[in-house]
Amino acid sequence: MASQDRLTDTLIRAITIAPAPQPAAPLLRVDNLSVSYGRQDVVHDVGFELGRGKSLALIGESGSGKSTIARAVLRLLPNGARASGAVQFNEQNLLALPERRFRPLRGRQIGFVPQDPGNALNPVRTIGVQAMEAAALTDEPSVAIRRALILDTFAKVGLDNPQRAYDSYPHQLSGGMLQRVLIGLAVLPRPALLVADEPTSALDVTIQKRILDLLSRLQHDLNISLLLITHDLAIAAERTDTLVVLKNGVVQEAGKTSAVFSSPSSAYARKLHADVPALNPDRYARLRETGLRLHRTEEAPKIEVSAVTKKFTVDGKVLTAVNDISFAVAPGTTHALVGESGSGKTTTIRLLLGLEEPDSGEISVAGEQVSGRSRESLRAVWRHLQLVYQNPFTSLDPTWTVEHLVREPLDRFKIGTSKERAEQVRQAIANVGLDEHLLTRKPGALSGGQRQRVAIARSLVLKPDVIVLDEPTSALDVSVQADIVEVLLSLQARLGLTYVFVSHDLALVRQLAHTVSVMQRGSIVEHGTVADIFGNPQHPYTASLLASIPGGIADPVRMTHPKPRQVFRKEQIA
Repeated sequence: MASQDRLTDTLIRAITIAPAPQPAAPLLRVDNLSVSYGRQDVVHDVGFELGRGKSLALIGESGSGKSTIARAVLRLLPNGARASGAVQFNEQNLLALPERRFRPLRGRQIGFVPQDPGNALNPVRTIGVQAMEAAALTDEPSVAIRRALILDTFAKVGLDNPQRAYDSYPHQLSGGMLQRVLIGLAVLPRPALLVADEPTSALDVTIQKRILDLLSRLQHDLNISLLLITHDLAIAAERTDTLVVLKNGVVQEAGKTSAVFSSPSSAYARKLHADVPALNPDRYARLRETGLRLHRTEEAPKIEVSAVTKKFTVDGKVLTAVNDISFAVAPGTTHALVGESGSGKTTTIRLLLGLEEPDSGEISVAGEQVSGRSRESLRAVWRHLQLVYQNPFTSLDPTWTVEHLVREPLDRFKIGTSKERAEQVRQAIANVGLDEHLLTRKPGALSGGQRQRVAIARSLVLKPDVIVLDEPTSALDVSVQADIVEVLLSLQARLGLTYVFVSHDLALVRQLAHTVSVMQRGSIVEHGTVADIFGNPQHPYTASLLASIPGGIADPVRMTHPKPRQVFRKEQIA
């Protein structure tokens, strides 16, 4: 910890020019900024101010212009883009500066943390080699001192073993570690402004909290101004001083975070507020419970997982991916598997789908044993057990039309005549709220929400009893996510579907699921009804997950004198 705390002093010693006294003018001021790509206007007359050491969030859905504004500030707009207005940084109009005068500012005075660390780092070069490029921006001539600065920075951003990170290639580090690396490289030259573009959108909730805590701490310690781009109003409300709400490139609302958060004046800001799961945990309570009451005719569990263990051998070492887990799912309900990356969620659903064989234990779906069957025999199970993947863009063949994609399961199982299949496809897309005119489109011509609806329609066309949902909304904006959740719960209420919902987003689990199993290192550390788990967590790991949710829906005071709770039984969700 001592080496981490030395970062600020070390950086100040390495940079010979002392920071100037803070002027009255804001560090960043955007006036009447408009941006167009060819003939398409994407940003219209946007304006805001960001003071020194302060934080501002740009809020909005995909296509709202958030990232375009950030690229305009960073002078990273693509060829052919046109920007007008003014972007004043330290009272210099960045849009009017020639490239040779702006280049010294990028990195040194204006830092950038991109959304996807996997694409931001060169996969064939070590982290250390790439970090040396950032260290060069300090103008420190000594390679040894640059290396020391890098290691100190890595320690400061919470990498437990800075030397290991320095020597590693990107693929050898987790997503959370890579994001810390990128933040470290961005703050290493001690910029005055840090632009963070959705820096936590793909991370587990606990890692997300650590990254956001890190950004807040560095902002305070180094007096850095933070321009945060996010679609999550809960994160913005918790982490920034001011908000700018955007829709279709137009400012809908702007002001102090507390004011916009507590009393949004625009209809769009109110909708964003309503769509954030952490801020509205009971939004779908009536729909969820209606479906539960309508479909409680069967007594036997639809899914039973009993004492299942699965081990893998990696580099000569035996790793236990799933360790003696058991749970049951009642018909017409949603059971969530939650936990951080590496907790065993994905292995569990692969076992449930018959894609892996357990070393011990039994799995049954609708009374049919899944384990120990041939692949041909599993086809009968798969007819009633379908999967919706995390990323529909990669799970859907980009060369096929929507009609072909949704019809394919019917073709494979040879169900009905050609006319009957066409009618079932139309019914499936109608069930998920898509229009028939989309049948001729390919995935690339659809929005993210439309692609996910196609993936759900494809899983529904065989009329299965059980659908496994593997992070089905993690890549979607909160508003699109809300639409998908409503579709899923409406279908469950109408058709009596049983869901297994895999997620690291506990706020979404609170909205969607009836029961939940919390997984850590391959074991289920706690399970029960959602109301019990969220209202009275028994395990410290569960409490830490709940405490990491932006806008916090867990009450840590309840952990002081926890009430005893029995293991989940089917009758508890009546």
